[in-house]
Amino acid sequence: MEITFLGACGTVTGSKDLVAAGAKQVLVDCGLFQGFKPLRLRNWEPFPVDPKIIDAVILTHAHIDHSGYLPLLVKQGFAGRVYCTSATRDLCEILLPDSGHLQEEEAEYANRRGYSKHKPALPLYTEQDAEVSLRQFSPIEFEHDFSLGDKLTLRFSPSGHILGSAFVQLRDAQTSLLFSGDLGRPHDLLMKEPAVMRRADYLVIESTYGNRRHDPSDPETALAEVINRTAGRGGVVLIPAFAVGRAQTLLYHIHRLKAEQAIPNIPVFLDSPMAVDATHIFCQHLGEHRLPPPECQGMCRTAHYINTVEESKALSRCRIPVIVIAASGMATGGRVLHHLKVFAPDPRNTILFAGFQAGGTRGAAMLNGAESVKIHGEHVPVRAEIVALDNLSAHADSAEILAWLDHFEAPPRETFITHGEPAAADALRSLIEKELGWHCRVPEHGETVALR
Repeated sequence: MEITFLGACGTVTGSKDLVAAGAKQVLVDCGLFQGFKPLRLRNWEPFPVDPKIIDAVILTHAHIDHSGYLPLLVKQGFAGRVYCTSATRDLCEILLPDSGHLQEEEAEYANRRGYSKHKPALPLYTEQDAEVSLRQFSPIEFEHDFSLGDKLTLRFSPSGHILGSAFVQLRDAQTSLLFSGDLGRPHDLLMKEPAVMRRADYLVIESTYGNRRHDPSDPETALAEVINRTAGRGGVVLIPAFAVGRAQTLLYHIHRLKAEQAIPNIPVFLDSPMAVDATHIFCQHLGEHRLPPPECQGMCRTAHYINTVEESKALSRCRIPVIVIAASGMATGGRVLHHLKVFAPDPRNTILFAGFQAGGTRGAAMLNGAESVKIHGEHVPVRAEIVALDNLSAHADSAEILAWLDHFEAPPRETFITHGEPAAADALRSLIEKELGWHCRVPEHGETVALR
């Protein structure tokens, strides 16, 4: 086997790893780069290998930084199958067309307002491109050995990050290679704990929170404090949230807080069509998460669903206390941008970030104290209260990663640390070497390693 790291090196986005096994070329994850402009520009560069030679794509889960490049890969000639779990397929049917639609919408807006340097501004891919790519999806059950041909097998095991997320294990006659994808948490409110993995010759592990521990305090208490404080001054709580995973976790927490009368019964709006659809998908995959049917239905009934652009625009005119949850989670695109333009300048309001904010994103800028952020070519003042709730993260922290690794019966021959910003990746490398005595390395972008 041989692995080439084509993304998520020195960053938490753009996950792509090309595995060569015998005559097979398999791409594990196919994500978009997000954040700093030099990273985003990689999305526009020619793919490092000819997509026509790739035999299959395997997805660990549906988030755009792991799946969002697929429509472009297909457009460039990839003709193989895309293997994933059933829930990942269902979520990609929502996320990928929405990604294409947003890119078309933003290109059209840039052309109409004239703020792009490109004449005309073009989308990376279209909604139609995304629809075409979905025809190549082939779902596979968890804990089932699937032959990819040439003595190469694939197995998915639950990783506990979001609905459908999986560890990917590849085996040929000599070698086993395990990808963590995004590793979930053992005591997540919604998702079941990650499967215990006992052995792999080589391991690729994420390091998003490799240099941090999550706040052990109760996130519901902190969420209630933010909502009560903001409502008390007549403001709006705006929550940029990933449509899949984080939006549902927030809805469930708010559902519980309202049931306990811990917060006022103010309106809650979910302004993300794909988050609405993803919430309903939770009730179609009851066996993959912790919620029993009544609680899942209660989560679904917590918010008023915003579907049309007109409804979304009307929401921005709210002058009473409300909670608005809108994608995207790092404020890199989507309807949340229009709400930020309205709500960020008002000090009565709160912008609440409930997950990791990659460097170069608007979310990271606001958390770092930016006095304004650029949206659609305009500089928008940030006077609202800015709050981060890191303990709502669906990523394992450094201690939780170490606890999961401790289940291995023998050290991998080598552990590759990816999907983390440089300080986080190197901190996790040092921690694993010190605590477990494993041989680790942080690969460079584009690096190829032979697995013997």
